[in-house]
Amino acid sequence: MASSLTCTGVIWALLSLLCAAASCVGFFMPYWLLGTQMDKPVSFGTFRRCSYPVRDEERQATVMLEQCGRYASFNGIPSLEWRICTVVTGVGCGLLLLVALTALMGCCISDLISRTIGRVAGGIQFVGGLLIGSGCALYPLGWDSEEVQQTCNNSSDQFQLGSCQIGWAYYCTGAGAATAMLLCAWLSCFAGKKQKQYPY
Repeated sequence: MASSLTCTGVIWALLSLLCAAASCVGFFMPYWLLGTQMDKPVSFGTFRRCSYPVRDEERQATVMLEQCGRYASFNGIPSLEWRICTVVTGVGCGLLLLVALTALMGCCISDLISRTIGRVAGGIQFVGGLLIGSGCALYPLGWDSEEVQQTCNNSSDQFQLGSCQIGWAYYCTGAGAATAMLLCAWLSCFAGKKQKQYPY
């Protein structure tokens, strides 16, 4: 099977896939922010939430429904900052996935990735990582929303967690983005083989 990648390029392709997977898994999991409400564990992502209060008409009381789900609409996301974070991080994850899949195809198809294409792919990875990093930086701006404050004992504010803590998905997303932005973008410069010159 012919490859258009150097040995460094194969490492780049595999690392790109790992970074994209880490960022995407972290993005889709609702474990960015962890807290409690009504003595039940509650967690938030950018567009998902686990455990939320509902009105029980039989008992005439508010109870916690312990399941995960998306917000009913885009406007249902608790804050404008989290809506922006969702879009920015989603676009960044899409770019990382696009480059990772292209790089993997480069392992199997000859003449797919030249030095120039590799460098362009690295630039796209850098932009994708930057977008995801921007989303991670925007996320704490939404900690002052009413939903988050209820979960964090009414002591959270922008960049102040109160009684909540940051979850593993936030770190997973950020680590994938940082690795893609720094290491993968650099490795991409050495990923493609030099094009053969064909005399005409």
